[in-house]
Formats: sequence, C-alpha cells, structure tokens
Amino acid sequence: MPIVNRNVYEERVNALLRALGISPGGLKARSLLLCEEAQDLIVAEIDGHGREHRLAPAAAAAWRAMKTAASSQDVLLQIASAFRSVDRQVQIIRSKLEAGVPLEQILMLSAPPGYSEHHSGRAVDITTAGVRTLEQEFENSAAFRWLCENAHSFRYFLSYPRNNPQGYAYEPWHWCFQH
Repeated sequence: MPIVNRNVYEERVNALLRALGISPGGLKARSLLLCEEAQDLIVAEIDGHGREHRLAPAAAAAWRAMKTAASSQDVLLQIASAFRSVDRQVQIIRSKLEAGVPLEQILMLSAPPGYSEHHSGRAVDITTAGVRTLEQEFENSAAFRWLCENAHSFRYFLSYPRNNPQGYAYEPWHWCFQH
C-alpha cells in the first residue's frame, strides 16, 4: 500500500530525525531510501515466547513457504524480528543514545527512523538454533547456507552484505522480500 501522503510522511520522518540529531542530508549521501510504513500486516509467525511477528501478506506467505521448504531439508528458520514501526525505531535509537552509544556507531547498526526495511513489513531478521540472535555468527549456520542457496526462489534477498553501499555493518540475518 503506497504512502497516503508522501510529503506528510517525509516531513514527519525529517522532524523525528532532527529530534534525534540525525541529518537528513547525510542519509542521502549513504543512498538510504525512505521506506513506507506498512498498514496491511498479518501475523507471519509466533515465536517461542508468544511474540507475534507481523509482515505484509505477500511477504508472510513467502516466509511461510520458505520456512516449510527449509524445514523439509532439516533447516530451522525462525523470525527474530519483522515489522517495526517508525516510532519503535525512534525508541531503539533513543535508548542507544541514552546508553551513551555515539550516533555514528548507532547508524552503522540501526537504520534511522523512516529508513528501515522493517517499516515496509517485508524484512525479517532470521535466527536458528545454536547461534546468538542478530550476531554475525549466523553466517556459519546451515540456515544461512540454505538461505544463500534458496531464499531468492521465495523472493527474499540479503539486504546488507559485507561492504554494502548503505554503510551498514554486515547483517547475514537480515533478509527482505522483494515484490
């Protein structure tokens, strides 16, 4: 679903960025794209802690098919994180700032509000048994190897490989569904 009023959304995002001390101009230099905040979401998975992970319907259907295909080859895929609102992204960054983490370090690990693929309802952070969640060690797992070989068949792609042009740290766990 397209942004109802892109100008209003951009103004809101820019106000949030300024409040956090983030320069919108610096984001353009990193080729970051504004991500619309999904409105139509469904539960794609409920994790072992009872937490619902929501995705856009097409991304959720592809996720379920991909997870089933992986499972049929004895590979466990689990969602660690899915849809995240702009307001939640603000909370994450604000919390890191309050903990004394420098802003430039935060922005290598976390997308600025309005620029996270998680807002789209199409991105998932994936985990599997035997690895710490959201850690680069995920790249050594059978799940990562399976994703590299098969995820494209389900229209999921690794967003932030090593040395990505957006300047984010390598995230082998972050995969996004492409229409």
